[in-house]
Amino acid sequence: MNKPDLSPVRPSQRLVWLDALRGFALLGICLANFPEFSLYTFLKPEAAGAMSSAAEDGVARFLLYVFIDGKFYTLFSLLFGIGFSIIITNAKRRGGSGLGLFYRRMGVLAAVGAMHLMFIWSGDILLLYALLGMLLPLFSRVSDRGLLVWAVALLVLPVLVDAACQWTGVQLSRPVIEWQQACCARYGITDDNFAYWLRDADGYGEVFQFLLQGALVRAQEFIEGNRYFKVLGLFLIGLYIGRHKIAADIAAHRDWLVRVCRAGLAIGLPFSFAYSWSAMHGRPMGEAVHSALYLVSIYPLGFAYASGLCLLWLRHDKAQVWGWLAAPGRMALTSYIGQSVIGVLIFYGIGLGIGASVGLVQTEVIALATYLVQMLSCRLWLARFQFGPLEWMWRMLTYGKKFPITKRK
Repeated sequence: MNKPDLSPVRPSQRLVWLDALRGFALLGICLANFPEFSLYTFLKPEAAGAMSSAAEDGVARFLLYVFIDGKFYTLFSLLFGIGFSIIITNAKRRGGSGLGLFYRRMGVLAAVGAMHLMFIWSGDILLLYALLGMLLPLFSRVSDRGLLVWAVALLVLPVLVDAACQWTGVQLSRPVIEWQQACCARYGITDDNFAYWLRDADGYGEVFQFLLQGALVRAQEFIEGNRYFKVLGLFLIGLYIGRHKIAADIAAHRDWLVRVCRAGLAIGLPFSFAYSWSAMHGRPMGEAVHSALYLVSIYPLGFAYASGLCLLWLRHDKAQVWGWLAAPGRMALTSYIGQSVIGVLIFYGIGLGIGASVGLVQTEVIALATYLVQMLSCRLWLARFQFGPLEWMWRMLTYGKKFPITKRK
């Protein structure tokens, strides 16, 4: 009996528009994450309001809630689910299940995410993706209708959880908050120095102290935001898309993409303004209403971004911009971790130390410049190499063998 061929997809077999979507998602993730790297997010309102750019920063913050917040992790989560479908489909076509490789792939990603979370940046999403990704094989034989029912239920569930917590007064994250407060007390991190700790850090030891409590803050964010339900629901929608070969042949699904884009914009855009207003004013209608606004704004607009970009590809598939977007998309892991390293080196005291001193508009300019540099560096790298450095190591650890990284001449 012949052994099934479970070798990875070659670079020449990649779908350019999927890489371009990943590259676009990385742009949004960079814009969403850099306010935290710059420590602007941690500033007290009076400190942020005292900046010379306070008025412009307020407008920028509102627009970030409208167009950026949540939309790009939505896109990335869809792509993750599509990727799982591609892995399983390719494995079955070659005579194997592919589950062993998938679990090893997720195990390596979990290790990378854990190291990123504990040693570089507390805002990591990779660990959560890897852990939830390990649940996807449980849905591989669920019917199409079942997938959509599960996905909708998981996306709606946070609204119900928030409503129950609001009604009962229960705070699910209370134990984590207490651990985080104890960690802060141990190292002398207080409300007064919280926003400046990383900027004033003289060495990595102090940065690591902040990262320890930051990991607990991240857990608190996941619990309070019900992020695990949301991400898994989006994974399942991505799995549905991949199962129906929509991503593999977007030209054949043009009409479907048009409908998704129009509906997403019609629903998501106006509700995104309402969601932004709620976020900017401290959620005045309560957590449950804010969660409902999240549901009807974040996902529809995120879906509109994905389908709209595919439609642009179909109309202008020869445009050079796709190659530029696809480059960081092909090196998504390297690019994502790279953004964290750059953010640390620019804003923390162990680097340039300009954190907590630049406004939101300046932060986003730096984020955009960072992404443009990444696009250029990824293009230059891929002109000579087949994979990004972290992608190369990820493949070798997954498949247990060495792959050449340089392109053959």
